Amino acid sequence: MPAPTLSEAIGEDHARLDYCYEQLKAAPSLPRRIEWRNQLAWNLARHAISEELTWYPAIERLLGAEGTEIVNLDRAQHQAVKEDLYRLQSLSPDAPEFDPLLEKLIADLHAHIEHEKSEDMPRTEAALSREESRALARSFERTKMLVPTRSHPGAPNKPYLENLAAFLAAPVDKLADLVRAFPEEHEKL
Repeated sequence: MPAPTLSEAIGEDHARLDYCYEQLKAAPSLPRRIEWRNQLAWNLARHAISEELTWYPAIERLLGAEGTEIVNLDRAQHQAVKEDLYRLQSLSPDAPEFDPLLEKLIADLHAHIEHEKSEDMPRTEAALSREESRALARSFERTKMLVPTRSHPGAPNKPYLENLAAFLAAPVDKLADLVRAFPEEHEKL
């Protein structure tokens, strides 16, 4: 099976985020909801920062001034999602404000995903060769291994300050992940 393109890799991540949301909503107990809240936060934080560090610079490079406008809108959408995720990741799933905040987060995320699917991905893929797209997908996947696993909406969200902030926050997040509850590996998508 050939390596995924950038759009395919990002699309797989979007499906993984939806899966986490569905599992969180269906979880039968508070401990299970905490596990799936943590998994959603872990996946979404890594996804957002990896897009910002790999895909967004490519959009700007490939599409020039128009790419910068696209990326500015994407960063604003990401910022709203990061702010909601920051609140959600520390909130108990049995808190009265948890479910409304989760629904707002998912609605904002889906609006952003639709924008990416209809605008950003087709334009980016049209400007890339298939091999360039696959190389960007590999970079996106590798970057997810290095970035923070929690939302930090106060951190810079533009290169090169974002790179530095991400690499400083990541070890702290990963250390804290060792004591957080997560679903079993076989349960994850």
